[in-house]
Amino acid sequence: MSRFFSSFSFAVLCAVSAGSAGAATLTGAGSSAAAPLYNKWADAYNKKTGASLDYQAVGSSTGIKQIKAKAVDFGASDVAMTVADLKQEKLIQFPSAISGVVPVVNLPGIKTGDLKLTGEALADIFARKISFWDDAALTTLNPSLRLPHKAITVIVRQDGSGTTYNFTDYLSKVSAGWKTGYGKNFTIKWHEELQQIKGSSAISAAVKKTPYAISYIDYNYVLQDKLDYAALKNRDGNFLAPSAAAFEAALNNSGWKTRGSFEEMLTDKPGATTWPIAMGTFVIMPQSAANPEKAIATMKFFTWSFMSGDHLVSSVDLVRLPDTIQARVFKEMTTVTDAAGKPLHWTPQ
Repeated sequence: MSRFFSSFSFAVLCAVSAGSAGAATLTGAGSSAAAPLYNKWADAYNKKTGASLDYQAVGSSTGIKQIKAKAVDFGASDVAMTVADLKQEKLIQFPSAISGVVPVVNLPGIKTGDLKLTGEALADIFARKISFWDDAALTTLNPSLRLPHKAITVIVRQDGSGTTYNFTDYLSKVSAGWKTGYGKNFTIKWHEELQQIKGSSAISAAVKKTPYAISYIDYNYVLQDKLDYAALKNRDGNFLAPSAAAFEAALNNSGWKTRGSFEEMLTDKPGATTWPIAMGTFVIMPQSAANPEKAIATMKFFTWSFMSGDHLVSSVDLVRLPDTIQARVFKEMTTVTDAAGKPLHWTPQ
């Protein structure tokens, strides 16, 4: 339990009058990166309260569309919605954890982490400007490796994905050619030679069965599916392996830590130990609740998860939120009202 929950938040939430959502069944949809965490929390919460969660890992853009359409109790995205969009749709959002996007490869004879890439080289590979593994740009970065004269099979997400958004946001920051040619978005008009696949699980399977392939994926899939990754050069000039500590370093060198400003992207942050493609994953729910019971049930679930399930975050290879961010999360929750604009009254589970 964070120090924040054990003081301010718990006191404030217990001060409001009691409300019960019962053993509700919640529905959520969106981020595939966050699915292992939400399912882990849901299992523990179900044992405690009897409430259950039906979460569909359908990609961040679909999660946003479903919460806008009021088709689920909460949406999940690896990219924060804009303040203007939240206001227009009468929604709130808050992060649940920190993760990262990782370039993964299938290079026979090359050990995981031995291949070194820069952001510029990565952009050129995905733009098809570099199409062979022994291209001069790659051999210069990797003089100790015997890179094969094999065509690079580039595998990308076809569906709307927060992973894609964070990946292309990073490429847009480090490559002027990528920024003007492709830009950043949940979906990209990829080069016609790239292999497009839906979903992180399918990306992982395709990389594992395709020699000389490269793709990008959420870190938890790297560990879960034992994928080989490339070391990536960060803004300070250091080649790093992906890790929870490197994602946390990105957070610590951002406005998330200093100002509780979680709308800020975590890509290409400074710091000697910072992973260059870190990201937050977010929960989006109604600010003006047409169904107060479900809104209360959603807030109870995430309140319990932060208070009693904080230790589970690292078990799925994500990074817990610092106390300053958790403080803002609960301030966001206190703004939720019913359709008439009256504050909801509830207590933590």
